[in-house]
Amino acid sequence: MTQPADARRLWQLLEPVHTVVYFAQDKSAYAQAGLRGGWMGYFASRAAPMGAVPPEVVIATFFNFAPTMVRRAIPDAWSFARPEAVLHARLDVAESGLRALLGDGDQGAIREAAELTRAAAQAGDPSGRPLFAAHAGLPWPEDPLLSLWHGTTLLREHRGDGHIAALLDLELDGCEANVVAAAAGVVDAEQQRTMRGWTEQEWSDAQERLRDRGWIDDDRLTHYGLEAREDIENKTDRLALGPVLALGQESCDRLAQLLGGLLAQAAPDKGLPYPNPIGVARPT
Repeated sequence: MTQPADARRLWQLLEPVHTVVYFAQDKSAYAQAGLRGGWMGYFASRAAPMGAVPPEVVIATFFNFAPTMVRRAIPDAWSFARPEAVLHARLDVAESGLRALLGDGDQGAIREAAELTRAAAQAGDPSGRPLFAAHAGLPWPEDPLLSLWHGTTLLREHRGDGHIAALLDLELDGCEANVVAAAAGVVDAEQQRTMRGWTEQEWSDAQERLRDRGWIDDDRLTHYGLEAREDIENKTDRLALGPVLALGQESCDRLAQLLGGLLAQAAPDKGLPYPNPIGVARPT
């Protein structure tokens, strides 16, 4: 029977495919659409399925980014490019990144992985998952490679919405969530602070709040903090289990095998770097 651990295993294999859209070397399509700067491209392209939403919606759904960082991009982005144009540019960036990452790849494996990923993603429940629901409302690409990417996008946003619920359940805010990840050694503290837009004072204040709760000591997780973080990760896995259960163990294992094979042949410098600000480990 499939277990929550299968959800985490698949996430570690799906994430390198999805995140090519963020780490692709060629993002000129965003500038051609009218967006200004890399971070505007990021916030606008990921939020575009929700429409020309105000910054408060992006702050809520992206969660671990500093509100001031979001407000530097949103809502100005919508005055430069309509969401429809941004979504078209996002597909262009994803396609160029995937071609660079996977090259010609095993087309049979790509098609089969795309079909399995689509089956899993379409089984996801949108209830309480706003970012997943928005992306699930987009047309499904016909190209197998882009279909695979779209499926990985849906599954990671489904998991991400559940992860936010798990963080809120333990009463963590966006900055504190980053501090916990850094204290666990999953991400580099200074890189995470700057990449997510938090000031030194905001980071320090979040650390102090976590010390008061007994979660960290000397910027490392205490025993209680380790238990709390494990609870968060386990809840995230359980909340992400629905699509995995829909696949079943045999198909889940097959998808993991296909993705592992594709990533084993991928160009090492064209996709997700390791370590990374997302905190995903290198697939094995």
